[in-house]
This record gives sequence, structure tokens and C-alpha cells, in this order.
Amino acid sequence: MGLAKILIIEGNPHLRSLLGWHLQQAGYWVQQATGIAQARIILRDRQPTLVVIDSDLPDGDGLEMCRWLYRRKQSLTLMLSARNTQSDIVAGLKAGADDYLVKPFGVQEFMARVDALCRRLRLSSVPLYLIYGDLRIDLVQRRVEFEEEIIELTPQEFSLLYILAQAEGDALTRSELLERAWPNAIDNPRTIDTHVLSLRKKLEAHPRRPNIIQTVRNVGYRFNPEVLRHRVRTPPLPVQATAEA
Repeated sequence: MGLAKILIIEGNPHLRSLLGWHLQQAGYWVQQATGIAQARIILRDRQPTLVVIDSDLPDGDGLEMCRWLYRRKQSLTLMLSARNTQSDIVAGLKAGADDYLVKPFGVQEFMARVDALCRRLRLSSVPLYLIYGDLRIDLVQRRVEFEEEIIELTPQEFSLLYILAQAEGDALTRSELLERAWPNAIDNPRTIDTHVLSLRKKLEAHPRRPNIIQTVRNVGYRFNPEVLRHRVRTPPLPVQATAEA
């Protein structure tokens, strides 16, 4: 399975460690969370292939967390639960779980369920979103959400942001950006500068000191994913008051 990413949200430390160890031995990339609060912090910076989530967590309801994950359409979910009635299982699946495993269960069955879910996702592996901290790029609806607000972009701006983000920090020349973002549509590489300026005004806290879309001298531009993953929100620069005439 390569480096498929799995997040385990489980309050029982012994079970969490056991499952994590077996997944790592099988070649999965694994992160663990004790509850909802820690999981949300991890999910800001990572986009796991699969989230394994207990229905009863120490800091909240696993069903509610499952609903939240389903709304984001970011990962598949495998729910673990000691609730074993038919109505409990139906409730878990209706909450958005892709599979439901009743406790106690065997490790071999758990691993088989994980393999099946990851195999399903691999068969339809076209990404739906790119997520970097508070920046969420919806590739289906061509919509951008930043700090929980919708950012209105033109089609050209969206294409340019997508190409920059997809490069994951590599610098791209203006000609490369032009060819990838708008093939056969625009033939002036300097048009890139105008659209980068517009994107900075919409995304950067301080557009004249950009951190997200950076200029690379004698090359072009690069998208900086790390500044978003470790970013602390800062208020915009204060506007200096002007005296009335």
C-alpha cells in the first residue's frame, strides 16, 4: 500500500498503540490522536487516506466527529465501537462511516477492513481537495476557502493558485505557470505577475510582504505550504487615520 496515511482516533492507549504498530508493520504511515481536539489539530495539516475513529471518545462523540469528517469529504472512515446493536451500526453508517467494526475484534479482521477501504480509495484516487493549514482548495467546485471564509477567485486566479499549490514548494518560471495554468489561452508571461498580485491581495495578510506566494529571484514564483501549516493568524496592518479637512 506504500505510504497510505492513516489517523487513529482512539481513547484507549493500549488499543491505539496496538493498532498503530500493526499498521506501521504493514507499511502504512500512521498518526495517533487521543480524542477529537487533538485529531482536529492533526487534520489541519494532514490529509489522511483513512481515519479510524472510536464511537466513544474522552472529549466528545465519535459519531459527531464522523459527521464532520463526512462533510469535509477528506478521508474514508472506519468506525470502531462497543455498540453492537443493528440500530447502533446503522447510526454509525448514516453518520458517514464507510465501515463499522464492533469491539472486541481481531487484529486480522481490522487489517483486512483497512486494506479493503484503502484499496477502494486507490481505485478512485483523483484528489477532491488540496489542504494546507487553513487553506482548502476544492478541485471539484473550483472554490477556495481560507480561514473558514470563501475567497472569490476568477477562473484564471484559481488555475494559477492550483498550479502553484500542486508544485508543493518548487519554484516555477512565468513561462511554466503560463503553460500549465492557461495552455493556449494567454501568450504573455508577464500576465502572471498581474494575477499573482491579485492572489496576494486576497490571501496574504500583508500583500507587500508575501509569505504564501513568494517571489524567487531570477526564476518566478513558489507556493509556500509550510508557512500555512505552521501559521499563526495575524491581524492586518492597522490603517493610519487621516485628519478630516
